[in-house]
Amino acid sequence: MNKVFLIGRLTRDPELRYTGNNTAVATFTLAVNRNFTNQSGEREADFINCVVWRKQAENVKKYVHQGTQVAVEGRIQVRSYDDQNGQRRYVTEVVADNVEFLTPKGASNNNNSTSTNNFSAPTQEPTPYDFPSDSGSTNNQSGTDVSSNPYADFGASIEISDDDLPF
Repeated sequence: MNKVFLIGRLTRDPELRYTGNNTAVATFTLAVNRNFTNQSGEREADFINCVVWRKQAENVKKYVHQGTQVAVEGRIQVRSYDDQNGQRRYVTEVVADNVEFLTPKGASNNNNSTSTNNFSAPTQEPTPYDFPSDSGSTNNQSGTDVSSNPYADFGASIEISDDDLPF
């Protein structure tokens, strides 16, 4: 059985794309808190890549943004692709079957709480999907630039109030 349930906050706004046959696909990264602290007494987080398809992808793009808390139900998938240097790359991600929006509608994501945790976002290569263009090309990489930092727009840390922790 391959089943995953996650609760976390988006590290950046979701990216929405369409395949050659006009199927919507959105990708986002979820910061999920660990339920223990490190030797310094700080709580750490895991940054998990998620993919959602079709109408749910369009809803994710429309209604959630960086900092929004969501619950994801899905499955783990491992795929591979060849990078620009011909190296085989493997990607592990969660393919979401259901995304529940946990941040109340209209709620501000600016935490004014004095008790916040700072999580350093890891630097990792983004994992582009190959999407055929409408012009018939079958190897158009319209994914993110592999050489760029996927967390550059977000900043150096994620601030999450202890009250927002799911555990």
